[in-house]
Amino acid sequence: MTPNATIEAVWWIEQPKLTARLARTLRDVGLAEEIAQDAFLLALERWPRDGIPRNPAAWLTQVARNRALDRLRRTTMIDGKHRELAVDLSELEREIPDIEGALDEDIDDDLLRLIFTACHPVLPTEQRAALALRLLGGLSTPEIARAFLVPEATAAQRIVRAKRTLRDAVIPFETPRAQERRERLGAVLEVVYLIFNEGYVATAGPDWLRAGLCGEALRLGRSLAALMPDQPEVQGLVSLMEFNASRFAARTGGAGDPILLLDQDRGRWDWSLIRRALDGLNRAMALTSAPGPYLLQAMIAACHARAVTAADTDWIAISAYYQALALTAPSPIVEINRAVAVGMAFGPAQGLAIVEMLKDEPRLKDSHLLPTVRGDLLQKLGHQAEASAAFRHAAQLTRNDRERALLLARATAQPIATFSCPFAASWNPLGQAGPQHVR
Repeated sequence: MTPNATIEAVWWIEQPKLTARLARTLRDVGLAEEIAQDAFLLALERWPRDGIPRNPAAWLTQVARNRALDRLRRTTMIDGKHRELAVDLSELEREIPDIEGALDEDIDDDLLRLIFTACHPVLPTEQRAALALRLLGGLSTPEIARAFLVPEATAAQRIVRAKRTLRDAVIPFETPRAQERRERLGAVLEVVYLIFNEGYVATAGPDWLRAGLCGEALRLGRSLAALMPDQPEVQGLVSLMEFNASRFAARTGGAGDPILLLDQDRGRWDWSLIRRALDGLNRAMALTSAPGPYLLQAMIAACHARAVTAADTDWIAISAYYQALALTAPSPIVEINRAVAVGMAFGPAQGLAIVEMLKDEPRLKDSHLLPTVRGDLLQKLGHQAEASAAFRHAAQLTRNDRERALLLARATAQPIATFSCPFAASWNPLGQAGPQHVR
């Protein structure tokens, strides 16, 4: 491995840990990230010339500590104070006398603090997602911009504003306790799943699937599960993402066109990943007698994974799980998914009855989800003209090029797919576009 490749590998592994260690001491996430990046830039300069250190993490930690000390001394000389860092310079100078010996001390706690800080509810959701990818995923601003199909300046602005908000609000760099942790864990899981969903079915643009973004979310989720092994919702989310990721190879054709779940070649699914997801689901279910929303969604995904063929899918069980989800986390998106499951289990007329009750729901007026499902159910009932109108309406509302083509094909009855799928879209029932449950 070349020095630059080694540095890149170390960056992916050590960057979140180093940022977390610095943030604990400096109590400023933005400054911690800046100093961590300075350390890696110095590594890019020194390591190709001097060789890779015996312990790269210790080398980076020492460099970052020295940079932090220099920054604080300079600030003290200029301002006569430590600004708002609330850190004792002499304490930092005494800290970690044995760098190598202290590298693993409390690192899990530091990472957990960083996750909860980056995903703090005081930040808008899009800022949380951008900051999490930056601090915990190590993605650059251009990579984050490409991930969400926004201009680079927009991505940079989200990150800058997130750091400024955390600083101005004096958000403590700490892991919330007991009830507060449970309340804020939902915000953390929402961000991780939002990132996964944006990769699984892109909101806009030419591509239907961006596997790299899903991989980042899965990596964040697994890290969180390792840090919080006793939280069933964390493991439930990881299993849910693993179930959905297992279908990547079967989800698109050679030209990148979508292949919906019931039309997929299940021999191309990643069965080792499915087994891992099933193991995680079993562990999560053993932790609670009252499954939360992510665990319930994982149970739905497991029904699809256990079906050897599409005809074997247990739609009655899926309908029951959606009913439980509607009680646990009620939303119009849950009802749309429940309508599909009910339509598959008990007939399209019963599913359509649920959909018609949602036609005046204001939260769905600009979404393509409702007309897509309505079109599918009408088509199954033989009302082709009404179904075509619904599919055209859905095509006008979606911003994803592949999805628009699929919906227009359904509207004109072009045979680009077998259309045994219940509908052309699938969503995270908690509100964001996502893989649940037929994609």
